[in-house]
Amino acid sequence: MTASNTLLTAWKAAQARLKTGRIDSPAIDARLLLEAASGASRMDILTDPYRVITDDQLSAYETMVERRLRREPVSRIIGKKGFWKIMLNVTPDVLSPRPDTETLMDVAMLAFSRNEAFEAIDLGTGSGAILLALLAERPAAKGVGTDISSEALAVAKENAANLDLNDRAVFLRTEWAAGFGDASFDLVLSNPPYIPTDHIATLDPEVRDHDPHLALDGGPDGLQAYRDLAPEVKRILKPLGVFAVEIGWDQGPQVKALFEAAGFTDVKIIKDLGERDRVITNGPDPRTNPIPKD
Repeated sequence: MTASNTLLTAWKAAQARLKTGRIDSPAIDARLLLEAASGASRMDILTDPYRVITDDQLSAYETMVERRLRREPVSRIIGKKGFWKIMLNVTPDVLSPRPDTETLMDVAMLAFSRNEAFEAIDLGTGSGAILLALLAERPAAKGVGTDISSEALAVAKENAANLDLNDRAVFLRTEWAAGFGDASFDLVLSNPPYIPTDHIATLDPEVRDHDPHLALDGGPDGLQAYRDLAPEVKRILKPLGVFAVEIGWDQGPQVKALFEAAGFTDVKIIKDLGERDRVITNGPDPRTNPIPKD
């Protein structure tokens, strides 16, 4: 080991390699990987940059950087991904949660105040990201996450236990809402697969090669999940309940029409922070409603 192996020098060297490799957000990715390899926190890197790291830590870090240069996502390399205000374990069996999906959370936060008791369901829950982020913010709520993947459900259950939410979250293997009674839920959420089948091959390698295709493939036109979901959401939602589903940026009008055909009125298209259509809902629009002071 040499004195030159510090948090700062390792971080800067990795950042330069990632930048040369045309990796998006090289500084952030290099820092996240360094935290995982060295056990240092973000604050450690900023306030104690000349801390010496061991040869073993440096070797582990270099291995992680090599994997990132091969376009493996950071979340896959370290096995964790932040979403909303929680940290989740992620595996190759689940979709790595994305910031775009937090638009769903914006709607849910407006639909029910902090201390309201309500029942929610997350259809196609994957890692449990949406349901668990919701329950972490709404302590009087309870919820169910469904998925057809037993492997995904195992990840979701582990995440619930790690977040101490397993007393309010139940995860069940079923197709969408099959087996649930009519008018059972106050809030229905879903981030279904919506990529047209023949578009998957054109996705970035981080998604195409590392996310489960089951969680991506929306059929020939990308809309099959919504055709299945719209009548089921209408069936299981209570009369005054709220639904919110994520959509592809170019699918707003088509998905809105499918939910209107299922009997919903006042269906809205909500844009994400990038000004792209992202959510279909009958609930409040975060852009025109004040955020409640929880």
